[in-house]
Amino acid sequence: MDLAYTEEEEAFRAGLREWLSVALPKLPPKPSPGDWPARRAYDTGWQRALHDAGYGDVHWGASPTRRLIFLEETEKAGAPYVGANFVGLLHAGPTIAAEGTPAQRERWLPPVLRGDEVWCQGFSEPGAGSDLAALRTRAVKDGDCYVVTGAKIWTSHAEVADWCELLVRTDPEAPKHRGISWLAMPMDAPGITVRPLRTLAGSTEFAEVFLDDVRVPVANRIGEENDGWRVTMVTLSFERGTAFVGEVVACRRTLGELARTARENGRWDDPVLRRRLGRLAAEFAALWRLIQWNVSEAERGGGVPGPGGSVFKLHYSHARQELYDAAAEVLGPDALDASREWTLDRLSSLSYTIAAGTSQIQRNIVAERILGLPKGA
Repeated sequence: MDLAYTEEEEAFRAGLREWLSVALPKLPPKPSPGDWPARRAYDTGWQRALHDAGYGDVHWGASPTRRLIFLEETEKAGAPYVGANFVGLLHAGPTIAAEGTPAQRERWLPPVLRGDEVWCQGFSEPGAGSDLAALRTRAVKDGDCYVVTGAKIWTSHAEVADWCELLVRTDPEAPKHRGISWLAMPMDAPGITVRPLRTLAGSTEFAEVFLDDVRVPVANRIGEENDGWRVTMVTLSFERGTAFVGEVVACRRTLGELARTARENGRWDDPVLRRRLGRLAAEFAALWRLIQWNVSEAERGGGVPGPGGSVFKLHYSHARQELYDAAAEVLGPDALDASREWTLDRLSSLSYTIAAGTSQIQRNIVAERILGLPKGA
């Protein structure tokens, strides 16, 4: 395990910092949280700026260590995150880069890197719960197309997406993990209905998506037919690998802000609270080291994160929830003010033990793929 940076990597960091110092002051004001077309334009505009500066492909064209440096420095500088196109940049793009044909990579990767096209994720289903392999959305081959029928839920940014990374069942007779295929579905295809879902925090970044005889070209399949579960594991390894790096940096910054607020409002006099914040600081420092370890492993594994991402995801989800519980303790009655960013962050933190794979699923992955324990019945 090597957690040190080379001279070349530090030079990359220095150049990025210099570029951010010039580019960030030129950004337009952030749009209203509920104005998704404007948010898409803002997020993809930032992606275009990154692309033009030579940083557009960092999520899959750079080494894992450079990706880590990029995410760390952009978060520290307060730069926009990937926003509405996080699926394209962090999930679909890296998967196509790793598993797609040359023609598929040429078709889909450049538009994502330029900020021209946005992706959403069509994995979860209303009746499948956390058991992703229990999906029922059917895809029946008809000539050079699949005819897709079914429903998806928690489809992030479906209302502004151009493409969807879609899991479908192409062989209903096969064992559930072996009859799945991974498709790139155009969101303007006939037969698609999108219905936004309002979250506890009042946002609408998720949606239900209903598919009624939607025709998707066979050429849009990533990987072989019925090999979609393996391809999906590649997608999820990226989702649980470095996708949360910026959020860990943000959480460490939030801890510092909590300590300052506690000193200002008198809560710092409580020794129990001080111990709690100190322990959280240690936990997030350990999570940062775990990220570095996972990145080192990915460097040796061809750039694809391994099962260590599940260790990180499991611990980070619970640490984030405790962080914002501590924020509520610092704020007192002000924690009920929905206009405060920390209040909204606390509400969103409740989803982290479910999103990107439930904590129960992560424990199974750790038990089976890291500890070598037998699978449950």
